[in-house]
Amino acid sequence: MAARIFCIANQKGGVGKTTTTVNLAAGLVAQAQRVLLVDLDPQGNATMGSGVDKRLLAPSVYHVLLGLATVAQARVRSKPGGYDVLGANRELAGAEVELVELQGRETRLKQALQAVAADYDFVLIDCPPALSLLTVNALCAAHGVIIPMQCEYFALEGLADLVNTIKRVHANLNPDLKIIGLLRVMFDPRMTLQQQVSEQLVARFGDKVFGTIIPRNVRLAEAPSYGMPGVTFDRNSKGAQAYLAFGAEMIERVRSL
Repeated sequence: MAARIFCIANQKGGVGKTTTTVNLAAGLVAQAQRVLLVDLDPQGNATMGSGVDKRLLAPSVYHVLLGLATVAQARVRSKPGGYDVLGANRELAGAEVELVELQGRETRLKQALQAVAADYDFVLIDCPPALSLLTVNALCAAHGVIIPMQCEYFALEGLADLVNTIKRVHANLNPDLKIIGLLRVMFDPRMTLQQQVSEQLVARFGDKVFGTIIPRNVRLAEAPSYGMPGVTFDRNSKGAQAYLAFGAEMIERVRSL
């Protein structure tokens, strides 16, 4: 069976996209799933957070998008995470400009991933925080979108923009694309506003909101500086346990798709 491809997207920066991608990948591996993480952010944080040195990548996702390398040639193993990484570095910023000239520019990633789809159960794509041609490539390649959100007032405004973008891509480029779910991250139950926004999300989106809630957690924040997913850095921390639970919930949700 071919891999299920999901992109982790939110146009707002600093909402835990990379933390979610890296820890969901490790959480799925912990449940015997074969996982490829695709880093589509030129900052390369998901690459580094997986224990892969972005400065030593040759080739990278940049070369894959431009047709200069295959995924099989560019992927590397995350030793601490147990999954494969199609890594990114600053070179990827140049891909935006170079892709504009190319035929099928929105579907370059989709075509490249088809060749390795049988090697994995899950492919997770970490998107940049802007609605760029890179993000459009991720949305065209994916079966669904996971949206990590902080339960804050402005998060709801940004969500409307993202939902509209997903609808446009669904209508024009990828009829398979759907929202898989909203994941509440960096959650602090002591804050009344967060509780209220969380309730609003459930009221508005119903079962599209994942049952798992990721708490604000120091150990998750520390893990990237050691080049490890939080799930392997401190498996017993509340954050790691939440991502392990989220991995199990994702597997269940995929079965019902």
